[in-house]
Amino acid sequence: MSLRDIGFFVRGRLNRAMSRVLKGRAAAHRETPAPLDAVLSGPRTPLALSRLLTARDNAARESAVAAWLTARGVPFTRHRFATFEGRGDNYIVELGGGDRTLVLVAHHDAVPGSPGANDNAASVAILLALLERLAAAPPSRLRVRLLFTACEELGYLGARVYVREASMDRIAGVVSLELCGMGDALAIWDAATETPFLRTVRGALESVGRRADETYHVVGRIPVFGSDHRAFAAMGVPAYGLTVVPVAEADALRAFVFSPMKSALRAVKRRPVPFDTYHTTRDTLATLDGRALDAVVQALEALVVEAATTRPREP
Repeated sequence: MSLRDIGFFVRGRLNRAMSRVLKGRAAAHRETPAPLDAVLSGPRTPLALSRLLTARDNAARESAVAAWLTARGVPFTRHRFATFEGRGDNYIVELGGGDRTLVLVAHHDAVPGSPGANDNAASVAILLALLERLAAAPPSRLRVRLLFTACEELGYLGARVYVREASMDRIAGVVSLELCGMGDALAIWDAATETPFLRTVRGALESVGRRADETYHVVGRIPVFGSDHRAFAAMGVPAYGLTVVPVAEADALRAFVFSPMKSALRAVKRRPVPFDTYHTTRDTLATLDGRALDAVVQALEALVVEAATTRPREP
């Protein structure tokens, strides 16, 4: 195990401890998973597809992703791993063509005891909806890799194993989706320095009418909280998190995420959306807003177009 992996391992344990503080002594959730057959044969909007994983345990969530891809006839690669930290299956879908690759990531696991609707069933649903749109018109100048990871809640374990075993060559950039089910502004985070890929992301968001510091925000590295993109960033690949947040909560969110320990101690009073349900029994389907999920699909479609048509110059 490398020093970097030890750091991620420790960070994962800190995150779990933080989750216990946030969760408190809440009773077990009463969310019931939707019948898998009903989801597979039902509506294919991002909101409807969020039912695929919500309220299932992690083994069932993992199986449900494979079942959906199989039912839709989508070719995919299963990347199975097992370490002393945990085991699971990552799933990889490749679309389009070209000599550069855009990687979009959503983890399919949830913390035990939480229905895991916003964290992270909504993000998986967004990528599944995007998959169908891209499959209908694959980009010819860009390869899009959809990566559905396991064990993100264990210090990004699935992503860490993946980046050790997969080639990182010709990756234009990585975006991992986290907490994308409620709010009206997009936040690009862990973006401490300007890069060509970050300019591509900005260009994509502005091409669909989003305005910097109003309907989208770019923020630096966030302490404690993280997601799978950090495994790629540790390999030198430009990689950011993407979250949806309410415009009205922007100031409260900045205070919370940049001072998480202090904020956790105040958690008995109030936490800003979307952290009011994060890692809790309240992370249910009823909290999701279909408009938020649709907005992320729109933004990612624009990102595919922008990345396919732009070859950013190095600074």
